Amino acid sequence: MVKRGFIKVNFIGGIISPGALKRILLAAKKAAITQVSFGLRQQLILETGTENYFDLRETLYDLNLPFEENVVNLPNIVSSYPAVEAFINKTWLSEGIYKDIFDLVDYTPKLKINISDSNQSFTPLYTGNINWVASSSTHFWHVFVRFPKTNSIYEWKETVYTNDVVAVSKKIEEIIFNNPSLFIRNEEANGDLLFKMMLETGHYNTKPSETLVQPMDFRLPYYEGFNRYNSNFFWLGIYRRDELFDVDFLLEICDLCLQTKVGQLCSTPWKSLMVKGIEDKVRYLWDVILAKYLINVRHAANELNFQVEDFSKSALNLKQYIVKHFSKDDIRTFAICFGIKTRTKSEIFSSILIKRRALLTFGEREFFFVYDILCAQDFNPNERTGYVFRKNILKYFLPKELKNAAKEFYQFKTKSADEVVFAPKKEKEVEESIASHVYQCPNCFTVYDPAFGDVDNGIVAGTQFHDLPSGYCCSLCETAKKDFNEIAKSSLGVQIS
Repeated sequence: MVKRGFIKVNFIGGIISPGALKRILLAAKKAAITQVSFGLRQQLILETGTENYFDLRETLYDLNLPFEENVVNLPNIVSSYPAVEAFINKTWLSEGIYKDIFDLVDYTPKLKINISDSNQSFTPLYTGNINWVASSSTHFWHVFVRFPKTNSIYEWKETVYTNDVVAVSKKIEEIIFNNPSLFIRNEEANGDLLFKMMLETGHYNTKPSETLVQPMDFRLPYYEGFNRYNSNFFWLGIYRRDELFDVDFLLEICDLCLQTKVGQLCSTPWKSLMVKGIEDKVRYLWDVILAKYLINVRHAANELNFQVEDFSKSALNLKQYIVKHFSKDDIRTFAICFGIKTRTKSEIFSSILIKRRALLTFGEREFFFVYDILCAQDFNPNERTGYVFRKNILKYFLPKELKNAAKEFYQFKTKSADEVVFAPKKEKEVEESIASHVYQCPNCFTVYDPAFGDVDNGIVAGTQFHDLPSGYCCSLCETAKKDFNEIAKSSLGVQIS
């Protein structure tokens, strides 16, 4: 009997060329691997046996891709690169800048590194040990260090220039591992000391942090299906309910990318695949492949907003159990990020965390599970756990208690929204407020026109966009007000009075 295991392949920042992925998949197919998956840290995971993997290993060596077998000691560098243009528009952080950083990586990190734009909530900001968050100043980055094996996070008072992000990361890792008693498993780890030691070893381009990081409220975009961007292009998001992608299907995806000059594929922290740069004229070719393999790309939102541990079938089964009950009871879960944790060492990004605990253990075997529900501070997945909502819940009662947690989430969001009462304006004021511009949601293209207001959200005609409460969001897809784009009415063919 062949013993099962896994190979984990890191794609820096979650991106890989279709040519490189094709070589990996062909080698995997030769080793009798029929399905692969993507991990929370945007890496490729192949379940393996113990025979016939020589070609696969050689391919990975040739491609110079970091990989591991049956251990997780070399975490992938996570980035918000997949969100560029698809979910982020107004930012200085372009795809080219991400790639400039990735090209500078000249070592294999042992600490988790996250490289993120603060203008998105598609990828986590702080689940790494070294967390880079783009500042408001072009080409400068805030750095947050979460010391290994602790919940202690330190924000450096300096911001770092783009070209020094990798060098600073490398030096931080070196200092931490050379001084384990100071910085590992030490909740009192001194961040000021860490950076003092770093600056003593070299010069880096930094400047004082002028503003605090203000992460946007968590709003998970719908990351499946065909979505238009930049007028002439589509991006395609593919998610699989069982988290498994057939090798033959992915091979055809790679071939079509090469045929239509799509230069890269992106894996996401939601264990999905993104293809950007699909031209309108060849979209039908992608539909053909999806139809051939019966790939569904319009799952319900309550399936897409879960973070589930890698290598955990029990966690995936629990997710499916919860989703089944949510669907049966028609429970609203929009904007809630659920996490499932069955192991103590896993790092999960969530608004509401379901944590499994065993009441009885024999060696490595666990029996009789109960569940705790924990909520992040302000229900923001980028914050640490705020409080315990319920403890010691039996599985049977878990869906009901999660429904109660969801109610608390929406009550909190309602209370935190601005309580602005809009009085009807006089007819003359309404006429004067009609401008030549409207405001469009970048995700579903719904338009807010001050001339008409938003009846569904209780906004009367004549209410200017800047007078809307900060909690205002799109009436269709709930995108935040601050993400809307100002556009000319003439570009939409809207008559100007």
